[in-house]
Amino acid sequence: MSEQRFIDLETKIAHQDFLLEELNQVLYEQQKTIGKLETMLTTLTKRLEGFGDGDNIRGPGEKPPHY
Repeated sequence: MSEQRFIDLETKIAHQDFLLEELNQVLYEQQKTIGKLETMLTTLTKRLEGFGDGDNIRGPGEKPPHY
């Protein structure tokens, strides 16, 4: 194997290692975001369950039924 070919292969491997580490970091950040979103969803679900079947939920500016 020629020396230049060997250098090219080492360069490609180094580049792939860099990209793999970058991908790993992106996946880690996404997993943190997903965890936060799951927590928020759980909290919102519990709050909405407190409203019963949804009859008590009004849109913005909507008056309650006794008006």
